[in-house]
Amino acid sequence: MAKLLIVEDDESVRTLAARALERDGHNVTIATDGAQGLDTIRQARGGYDIVVSDIRMPEMDGIEMATAAAREFPTMKIMLMTGYADQRERAEELNGIILDVVQKPFTLAEIRARVGKALSCFA
Repeated sequence: MAKLLIVEDDESVRTLAARALERDGHNVTIATDGAQGLDTIRQARGGYDIVVSDIRMPEMDGIEMATAAAREFPTMKIMLMTGYADQRERAEELNGIILDVVQKPFTLAEIRARVGKALSCFA
Protein backbone atom coordinates (compact mmCIF):
# COMPACT_ATOMS: atom_id res chain seq x y z
CA MET A 1 0.00 0.00 0.00
CA ALA A 2 1.48 3.32 -1.10
CA LYS A 3 0.87 6.83 0.16
CA LEU A 4 -0.26 8.96 -2.79
CA LEU A 5 -1.18 12.61 -3.33
CA ILE A 6 -3.54 13.56 -6.18
CA VAL A 7 -3.40 17.25 -7.14
CA GLU A 8 -6.18 18.16 -9.58
CA ASP A 9 -8.49 21.16 -9.87
CA ASP A 10 -11.25 19.29 -11.76
CA GLU A 11 -13.37 17.57 -9.11
CA SER A 12 -14.56 14.76 -11.39
CA VAL A 13 -11.01 13.85 -12.51
CA ARG A 14 -9.71 14.14 -8.94
CA THR A 15 -12.46 11.86 -7.63
CA LEU A 16 -12.03 9.36 -10.46
CA ALA A 17 -8.26 9.08 -9.93
CA ALA A 18 -8.54 8.91 -6.14
CA ARG A 19 -11.19 6.17 -6.22
CA ALA A 20 -9.28 4.14 -8.79
CA LEU A 21 -6.10 4.25 -6.74
CA GLU A 22 -7.88 3.60 -3.44
CA ARG A 23 -9.32 0.42 -5.01
CA ASP A 24 -5.75 -0.78 -5.37
CA GLY A 25 -5.36 -0.33 -1.61
CA HIS A 26 -3.41 2.92 -1.68
CA ASN A 27 -3.77 5.66 0.91
CA VAL A 28 -4.80 8.69 -1.17
CA THR A 29 -4.77 12.35 -0.14
CA ILE A 30 -6.17 15.02 -2.46
CA ALA A 31 -5.38 18.67 -3.15
CA THR A 32 -7.33 21.04 -5.40
CA ASP A 33 -4.45 23.07 -6.89
CA GLY A 34 -0.68 23.30 -6.96
CA ALA A 35 -0.39 25.67 -4.01
CA GLN A 36 -2.48 23.38 -1.81
CA GLY A 37 -0.53 20.40 -3.17
CA LEU A 38 2.81 21.97 -2.26
CA ASP A 39 1.51 22.85 1.23
CA THR A 40 0.33 19.25 1.65
CA ILE A 41 3.72 17.90 0.51
CA ARG A 42 5.48 20.20 2.97
CA GLN A 43 3.18 19.18 5.84
CA ALA A 44 3.98 15.52 5.09
CA ARG A 45 7.69 16.40 4.81
CA GLY A 46 7.72 14.89 1.34
CA GLY A 47 6.40 11.61 2.69
CA TYR A 48 4.43 10.52 -0.39
CA ASP A 49 5.44 7.55 -2.49
CA ILE A 50 4.11 9.32 -5.59
CA VAL A 51 2.48 12.68 -6.28
CA VAL A 52 0.15 12.65 -9.30
CA SER A 53 -0.65 16.19 -10.46
CA ASP A 54 -2.47 17.93 -13.26
CA ILE A 55 -0.32 20.48 -15.06
CA ARG A 56 -2.84 23.21 -15.85
CA MET A 57 -4.39 24.58 -12.64
CA PRO A 58 -5.17 27.99 -11.15
CA GLU A 59 -2.90 29.75 -8.64
CA MET A 60 0.08 27.38 -9.10
CA ASP A 61 0.33 24.90 -11.94
CA GLY A 62 1.69 21.38 -11.67
CA ILE A 63 5.04 22.23 -13.21
CA GLU A 64 5.68 25.02 -10.69
CA MET A 65 4.58 22.71 -7.88
CA ALA A 66 6.78 19.84 -9.13
CA THR A 67 9.81 22.12 -9.43
CA ALA A 68 9.35 23.54 -5.92
CA ALA A 69 8.68 20.10 -4.40
CA ALA A 70 11.74 18.59 -6.10
CA ARG A 71 13.92 21.42 -4.80
CA GLU A 72 12.82 20.69 -1.22
CA PHE A 73 12.44 16.90 -1.53
CA PRO A 74 14.78 15.76 -4.33
CA THR A 75 13.87 12.07 -4.06
CA MET A 76 10.12 12.67 -4.40
CA LYS A 77 8.45 10.78 -7.27
CA ILE A 78 6.10 12.94 -9.35
CA MET A 79 3.79 12.09 -12.25
CA LEU A 80 1.96 14.76 -14.22
CA MET A 81 -1.35 14.63 -16.10
CA THR A 82 -2.56 16.81 -18.95
CA GLY A 83 -5.00 16.96 -21.80
CA TYR A 84 -3.04 19.68 -23.60
CA ALA A 85 -0.19 19.05 -26.04
CA ASP A 86 1.54 22.34 -25.22
CA GLN A 87 1.54 21.47 -21.52
CA ARG A 88 3.00 18.05 -22.29
CA GLU A 89 5.85 19.82 -24.12
CA ARG A 90 6.47 22.05 -21.07
CA ALA A 91 6.70 18.92 -18.91
CA GLU A 92 9.49 17.53 -21.10
CA GLU A 93 11.75 20.18 -19.58
CA LEU A 94 11.41 18.40 -16.22
CA ASN A 95 13.45 15.29 -17.03
CA GLY A 96 14.91 14.02 -13.81
CA ILE A 97 12.08 15.55 -11.77
CA ILE A 98 9.02 13.75 -13.11
CA LEU A 99 8.50 10.06 -13.85
CA ASP A 100 5.79 10.23 -16.50
CA VAL A 101 3.09 12.37 -18.12
CA VAL A 102 -0.34 10.73 -18.28
CA GLN A 103 -2.54 11.87 -21.15
CA LYS A 104 -6.09 12.94 -20.18
CA PRO A 105 -8.69 11.72 -20.50
CA PHE A 106 -7.56 8.41 -19.02
CA THR A 107 -9.44 5.30 -17.94
CA LEU A 108 -9.50 3.90 -14.42
CA ALA A 109 -7.42 0.97 -15.61
CA GLU A 110 -4.86 3.25 -17.24
CA ILE A 111 -4.23 5.47 -14.19
CA ARG A 112 -4.01 2.41 -11.97
CA ALA A 113 -1.56 0.72 -14.34
CA ARG A 114 0.65 3.80 -14.75
CA VAL A 115 0.87 4.43 -11.00
CA GLY A 116 1.39 0.70 -10.36
CA LYS A 117 4.22 0.58 -12.88
CA ALA A 118 5.87 3.64 -11.34
CA LEU A 119 5.59 2.16 -7.85
CA SER A 120 7.04 -1.19 -8.95
CA CYS A 121 10.09 0.57 -10.39
CA PHE A 122 10.94 1.88 -6.93
CA ALA A 123 9.89 -1.05 -4.76
